[in-house]
Amino acid sequence: MRHQSLHTMGQQHGRRSWAEPWKIKMVEPLNMTDRPTRARALADAGYNTFLLHSADVYIDLLTDSGTSAMSDRQWAGMLLGDEAYAGSRNYYHLEEAVRRFYGYRHLVPTHQGRGAEHLISRTLIRPGDHIPGNMYFTTTRLHQELAGATFHDVIVDEAHDPESLHPFKGDVDLAKLAALIDEVGAEQIPYVSLAGTVNMAGGQPVSMANVRAVRELCDRHGIRLLLDATRMVENALFIQEREEGYAQRSIAEILLEFCGYTDGAWMSSKKDHLVNIGGWLAVNDDSLFEELRNLVVVYEGLHTYGGMAGRDMEALAIGIEESVSDDHVRSRVGQVRYLGELLTQWQIPIVRPVGGHAVFLDARRFYAHLAQDVFPAQTLAAELYLDSGIRSMERGIVSAGRDPETGDHKRPKLELTRLTIPRRVYTQAHMDVVAESVKACFDARDAARGLRLVYEPRYLRFFQARFEPL
Repeated sequence: MRHQSLHTMGQQHGRRSWAEPWKIKMVEPLNMTDRPTRARALADAGYNTFLLHSADVYIDLLTDSGTSAMSDRQWAGMLLGDEAYAGSRNYYHLEEAVRRFYGYRHLVPTHQGRGAEHLISRTLIRPGDHIPGNMYFTTTRLHQELAGATFHDVIVDEAHDPESLHPFKGDVDLAKLAALIDEVGAEQIPYVSLAGTVNMAGGQPVSMANVRAVRELCDRHGIRLLLDATRMVENALFIQEREEGYAQRSIAEILLEFCGYTDGAWMSSKKDHLVNIGGWLAVNDDSLFEELRNLVVVYEGLHTYGGMAGRDMEALAIGIEESVSDDHVRSRVGQVRYLGELLTQWQIPIVRPVGGHAVFLDARRFYAHLAQDVFPAQTLAAELYLDSGIRSMERGIVSAGRDPETGDHKRPKLELTRLTIPRRVYTQAHMDVVAESVKACFDARDAARGLRLVYEPRYLRFFQARFEPL
């Protein structure tokens, strides 16, 4: 039989593959270890993947924060850093990029997202206030609580069901929000905290219709609406794919419209913006901006650098423009979906629909024989590393922390292990290796016995807690 090219075969069978919209220009060797070496490393780390040395990790899916690959344009921009203490030209490039693609009038740079969370919480929250949000995020909620507020989850119920196929599981439940306003009073709610692609729910998006409705409800009560814009370009893709009237709109257009319904945003640029460090806070209100611009000098740095070097701000400004490319976002989310589809084919329990930045393994169903108090998601992260050297992270009872009044564990409905995909870093072959390792752990699931907590820090315990096997 005469040889047929892949292209010809593809035409005959109606198959058209897609590929990443970039080519590899530089590589970093990976370290592959054997199981005894990994067992020692895991024990030394107290069975907490955050405490592993990166040199002992093969494929690092701990987080997509600051772990993306920068482009040649971004690296070139690093050489154009204006390191003046005040008035760096790179700040004004960043300000222009935020105004152009996000639409906010005023910019306050910060060293990363949690710096922005701290500033907005300290500025707007007073002791006794209440903050409604579409599911908590760890650092966001802590900053709100440290400022004296109580966080209230007002996300739709489907977000707490990993098997629900609701297309917008990040939506705010308007009835829950209205009931909270009636209960505590609008004057006790300084802002509604809205996150795009809700991380703790599995990277689930918010619809344009929902943010518009939340905006209207807030306007009726005189309440600000602030956005965690950390992964909003992924949210924009889901709107483009799933919401009527947006199929022909670009990612950039959708992003700008969504942000237009909010009063401001904080941003961890270490995610969408493809940089290793950086963040910002942006608002439209002049008086709020003046207060934030003054406070950033106390905690971060002068208002024209906010904890970043000029070269970092230049790379960030370029990254903002690259991040809204439709081809880039489709490729980024497409790789996550590829992994999710492999695991779904093998009937491995994951959060569905697959989110934008990670595949979330449903550790509660994965280890159906383990009680939540023996940390099934943490156990799964440890077992996955032991099997293959792949580093993931827990998003369940450990991340939820303790109830400050009772001292008992908070017990979220979702007990998840997150496989977080850095942008422009790994190939589809890496995703195959990950999927096969997850399957190996799933096949051996009955042998898992769980973990015991032996050290617990006061705040954000999932970063530094230590465990031992039961």
